[in-house]
Amino acid sequence: MEDEFHELTDRVRAELRSPQDLVAYERLLGLARKNTPAGREELARMLVAVERPLWAREIAAFILGCAGDKRAFETLVLLLNYRDPVRCATAAHALSRLGDPRTARAAAALATNPLRTAYALHPVRLLAELRAPQSVPALVATLERLLTPHNPYWRVALACVEGLGALGDRRAVPALTAATGHPRLAAAAAASLARLGVHELPGDEGRGDGGAGAAKEDRDAAKDGSGA
Repeated sequence: MEDEFHELTDRVRAELRSPQDLVAYERLLGLARKNTPAGREELARMLVAVERPLWAREIAAFILGCAGDKRAFETLVLLLNYRDPVRCATAAHALSRLGDPRTARAAAALATNPLRTAYALHPVRLLAELRAPQSVPALVATLERLLTPHNPYWRVALACVEGLGALGDRRAVPALTAATGHPRLAAAAAASLARLGVHELPGDEGRGDGGAGAAKEDRDAAKDGSGA
């Protein structure tokens, strides 16, 4: 937690706008350093207090989440789906250490929601890290939805491809095979398939020494025709 906490507090310090903000910020850091039951109670109250700035709730939730205090769950899930990727990453780090069984379900819901795809990168990465029962189905569903021409969310699709390779579940083979037909995903998809023990794509058999090159030419032609 140490490096991530320092990155968080350095970032938040740049957001402070008044002497009162600085006092509240220093108070939070003091509670983090003490790490006492009374301090955690104060942090938990901060999560539900009215008119608290977002940065204060973010620090409180991060501290509690990394300590395994489930009172941080709702705030961290809100931040996981936030428009600022840096806050999403901080929330994902804390959620991965929280140990709450609701985390995987929440991450899967965010990853598979087509209306929130722009913010799905960190939920996708979190699912791969959690290795929960929801992880593979959610990543497969998200990847399949993103395998369309001109999809702007290729980084989310790439995170799905890499996560499925790390999870090592052969249920991902059809989706990963389809991903090899997309220029930005092809290399990562092939690497993930190799991790699953798939070293030949369907249709490569019997092509001889030129099989790999011919397969690539076929896929390039398909890409050109689709406009992907």
